[in-house]
This record gives sequence, structure tokens and C-alpha cells, in this order.
Amino acid sequence: MKYIFEGLKVIDLASFLAGPGAATLLADYGAEVIKIEPPGGDGYRRLHGNWKSDYNWQLTSRHKLGVSLDILSEKGKAVLYRLLEDADILVTNFRSDQLIKYGLDFETLRQKNDRLISAQVTGYGNLGPDKNRKGYDTTAWFARTGIMEVSRNMDAPPPFPAGGVGDHSTAMALFAAILMALLKREKTGEGSFVETSLAANGCWANGMSLQGAISGFDLGEILAKKSRSPFANVYETRDRRFITLVLTDPERELPRFAEALGRKDWLEDERFHDLKVLLKNRDAVRDIFSKKLKSMYLKDLCSCLDKYDLTYGVVEDLTGVTQDAHLIENGVIVQTESKDPDFEWTIANPIKISNESTRPIFDPPKKGEHTRNVLRQHGYSVTEIDELIEDRVAF
Repeated sequence: MKYIFEGLKVIDLASFLAGPGAATLLADYGAEVIKIEPPGGDGYRRLHGNWKSDYNWQLTSRHKLGVSLDILSEKGKAVLYRLLEDADILVTNFRSDQLIKYGLDFETLRQKNDRLISAQVTGYGNLGPDKNRKGYDTTAWFARTGIMEVSRNMDAPPPFPAGGVGDHSTAMALFAAILMALLKREKTGEGSFVETSLAANGCWANGMSLQGAISGFDLGEILAKKSRSPFANVYETRDRRFITLVLTDPERELPRFAEALGRKDWLEDERFHDLKVLLKNRDAVRDIFSKKLKSMYLKDLCSCLDKYDLTYGVVEDLTGVTQDAHLIENGVIVQTESKDPDFEWTIANPIKISNESTRPIFDPPKKGEHTRNVLRQHGYSVTEIDELIEDRVAF
């Protein structure tokens, strides 16, 4: 079977999630991705310590060829340069000063391969006082950009965010930048340097709240002083499940909401007559809603809300999401070809293209699994490869 990115060669020199995630998207659609790890292995393999499965690695290293190489040594750098001679894309999450230090800056690499697209992801961007600051998505994507601030409740600290969410968002942006550079190369024949950052993507993701702050509507300040609207809140059910209720047009939807719950009497309550009055009494109204919803089982509540076409979402536990029949039918949760019982299923690439398929998913590479084969394909003899391994340049 032919794949849309078949023939593209990618060197994945990034670590952890955002950079490698972009390379994974390319690999899903057929690109040859050579994942280069340092001698001790990528730290992402060990993210959760002694957990029996390296599930983080499985998600973002599928389809990749595993090469272990000491690029800090002169011999290792020479090997890397050879791999880059006919590469289409290099993906890194090194800072710009590190790229220069290692001889991997765009100006140096374009002298060796003027069609190369060099793609970089950073925590905070390449300019300003924080350009060399280390950043994870919890710090640069969630905290720095105000997302945690607008996730809080009154009189409560911001919740610690879920890991990897900002990384995946940033991976999509880096993937898009790479595709734009490929399109440009089709027109000009020249490679490009493309970049994005966790902070930039966090600001884009939080754009609605930030644009509000620019115009004087600072939701963070409001949430610090007032509770959330009862029409956009999380409620518990009788069987200790939770739903997120979102009624964006309360004046139109409130009568339907009251009827759905069998509480038309709410509409006779003076606090419900006017939206401004209602929001002034938001705490009391939220308690009224909460009491009613907590008296209902989730299944019955969903049936009532569906009948009146009201918007809500059931808060699912993680295992429930992975077993969601709807998501499986839509190819969001997909089966792999792995024999590993911990890797029978995985999360699919979210992009679908008509008449284009993604590759079947097998196990990710073991450390250095394809080192010999990749070096041999790039012109190294068996003797030269043995010497590189003996010199602890390749592993």
C-alpha cells in the first residue's frame, strides 16, 4: 500500500513529546522516521519510573526506526551529518544556542543540504529573556498562558493540569509548520527553518480568554471573585458521576432545561425572571440546579437532556474513554498489531484524508534496534559500524 508521505525521510532528534509527536504524525502516513536516542536512551522511556509498560514511548515512537548515537562526539556528529545529507526533515527540541553549539543550526545544515526543513519546538520561543528557560507543557503551555488561571474556581488554587495535553497541541502546530515548509519547497526547491513553542500554542489555545482580557474582560479576575455561571458548570449525579452542563443561551434554553428536569416551577421563581438577576443570584441558582441533578441517576439525566437537545458532556474516566464504542467506531481508539498485551490498543492520528490510510501500528523500537541497518543503508561498511560501536559512538 502507498502512503501519502512515503519517500519522505525524517530525522527525529527531539525528546519527550511535542517534537516527537509531530514526527509520529508524519510516520503514521508513511514517512521514514529515524529516531535518534542518546547512549543512555531517551528520557521519555523512563517518565513514570518503574511502571511495567513504557506506554509514553509506545504512543509517540510507533513506526520509527531506532538508532542510538552519541552526537556530542565528533564521530557521532559526522554520522548524524551523513544521515542528514538526504533527509527531508529534522525535528529537534534543542534551544537555539544548543543547535549552534552542536553544529545543527539551520545556516550550518543548509550548506550540507539546501532542501532540508529544520523544525524546532521550544518552551518559550527564540527571543526574549526566557528563550533559554526549560519548559514543559504544565509550565509553559498551561501556567504561563493563563489556562490554569481560567480553570480555577473561586477561593481555590488552579488545579494541576493533565500532562501531555499542551505537548500534543504543540505537536499539531509543528506538524502544520512542516507541511507549509514542504509546500514552499515544492514551489522554490529550498528548505526552511520552522519553529513553534509551547507558550505560543498555549496562548493560541487560550485565545478567547486572552482576547477578552485585551478588551477589558479578564475572566481570571472574575473567577477569582465570583463563582462560575450555573449554566456552564460541573454537576454531580445521584450515582456519583459528573456532567459538564453548557447552556450558551440561558434565556432561550432555561425553559427547556426546566421542563426537561420536570421543574417548570423554577420559571415562576423571581430569581429566574431576568438573566441579570439570575446571575446576581448565581450561587443560589447553582445550588438549586445541583440539588435537582444530584437526585437523578446519570442515565436518566442524559435521557432528559437529550430529549430537549440540551448540551452537556459526561465526565468519563480514562479507562472508559479507551473502551468507548463510539470512539472505536470512529477510529479514534484503534487496535495495534503488537503482541504486547499492554499495547493492544492506542490513540490514532486525529487527521483523516479521503482515500488515504495510515500504516498498521506495531511496537516502537527498542533502544538502538535499527542502528546497524540504518548505518548500513547510509553507506557504512560492517567494519566501520563495528568500529563505531566499539568506540561507543553508536549503540
